[in-house]
Order: sequence, then C-alpha cells, then structure tokens
Amino acid sequence: MSLENNLTLSILAKAENEGYGILAQACYDASMAVGLVRAAERARSPAILQIFPITLEYAGAPFLRFLVDLAHSASVPVSVHLDHATTAEALEVAIGLAEKQGIKFDSIMVDASHADTDEENISIAVPFIKRCNAQGISTEVELGRLEGGEAGVREITGEMLTDPSKAEVFMKQTGANILAPCVGNRHGSYKTFGGPQWKMDLLETLCKQFKGRVPICAHGTDELPEHYWTDMIKLGVTKINVNSWCRDPYAAKLSSGLASKPFPEAQEEATEHFAKECEKWMKLFGSAGKA
Repeated sequence: MSLENNLTLSILAKAENEGYGILAQACYDASMAVGLVRAAERARSPAILQIFPITLEYAGAPFLRFLVDLAHSASVPVSVHLDHATTAEALEVAIGLAEKQGIKFDSIMVDASHADTDEENISIAVPFIKRCNAQGISTEVELGRLEGGEAGVREITGEMLTDPSKAEVFMKQTGANILAPCVGNRHGSYKTFGGPQWKMDLLETLCKQFKGRVPICAHGTDELPEHYWTDMIKLGVTKINVNSWCRDPYAAKLSSGLASKPFPEAQEEATEHFAKECEKWMKLFGSAGKA
C-alpha cells in the first residue's frame, strides 16, 4: 500500500515546508487523548497523538479503534503514532491489528536501537517495516542509542551518538520514513547529568542532510530550556515528542480533583487542564493556526 497519503508524513511535510514543529504528545488514557484533540481543534493546529506499547497492551484493540476514530474525526489533522515499539511482541500486536482487523496506527516507531550494531538494528527492523508499509503505516527508526527511560519506555544504557556518515545508508536499508537521532538527548531527567547537553551542531548536520526527504524527530525533551525548542525547529526538526510536560500537570489536577469533587467534574477539569498545556506547546512550536 502506498504511503502517499499517510497522515503522519503529510503533517510533518507541511510543517517542514512552513517552518514549524508538531506536538507529538504521549497519551496514557482516553481523557488525555480527548484533551489533545480538543487543544488541536481550538488552536487550529495539527498534532500527533502518541501512545506507548504498554498502553496498547493494557487497553487493546478497542482503545486503538477509539483513538483512531477520535483523531481522524477531528476538524484538524491529528494522526496516531505508536512510540518506542522495542520488542517483537509489541510490534506483532500493533501490526497484527492492522493486518487482521484493519485497526491501524498512522505511524509506528520500530525501535531496534538496543541492538549492538547498526547492522543488527537494520536486520531487526526491516521485516516489521515492510509489513507496516504494506498496510500504509509509515515508520520511525532510531540511529544510535538514547540513554535513560520514562513511564512507558524501558531504561536503556550505553549512549551512541548518531553518525551522519552512516545515516543515509541506514535510512535506505531500513526503508523507514522518519529519523530519531541521538544527539546527546536522553529519556527522563537530565538533573543528574548537569542539565541537557544536546550537540546542536550534529542535529543541524542531520537536518540539512535529510531536508525535504526524511523528517527528524526529537526525543528526550524533559526539562529542556525554552531556547532548545525554538533552536531545534529553526534547524528543521518537525516531530517533537513531549511527555511529562503535559502529563504531570494533568495527573496532579486529576488527583487533587478526585479528592474533593465528583468523578465527572474532576475528569473534565483535568482534561481541560491537559488541553491548555498542549495548547501552550502548539503556540510555542508555531503550529497554532496552521490547520
């Protein structure tokens, strides 16, 4: 099946052409998903609704169908992405839902960055990427290895920076569409590492190398100072993964609300709080008003 009309790729291509970033927000439950779509419609912004394999494992096919219906019925472009599918089991579930039930993610990160070599990374990823392509699902891959972990992403050690001289061959041999590079970014907190220390010159090299051909995705965005966001977008990064920045205020609002209010009221307040947090990032990334 052709990827010509793939929603994730269409969203990212327009963002690159017009010079803004896309909020790719991790959602752990239905209320967060509703909040993200609400924010996108209100801000007239495209967006990417992301979940981790652990959420798909927990909620299964009916939840994915709900997410796809919710996102695709929005009045602005919202795609659904599976982030960090690192195991064969997780990929079998996600791709199997497309093959057997027609319930499809728009895009999937086939993450074999835990492999010892680039060659092993490629050999693990390619069979799954071919199956994704056959279903019209675009794919994201990671060249190098990000350290760290977060809620829904297992702890990884042994950082390996992305080598631009190997990136062209890697993308060609995997057949993937989106590149998630390691440029000193990491999952989770930077506090014990003296703060974020991204190698922006390396990111710039990769953005220039793949300009107009391969969208670049930024992972490991917790605790970044504001100038990082604007700098990466200026360099050409389009897919910007966000997790705790919106998740933690939502969880805190829901927790405090449930202590004193009826569930529906607490749920709505938390959903709206999450939506407003998402809107902030859409405005910062320059995507507000672009849909």
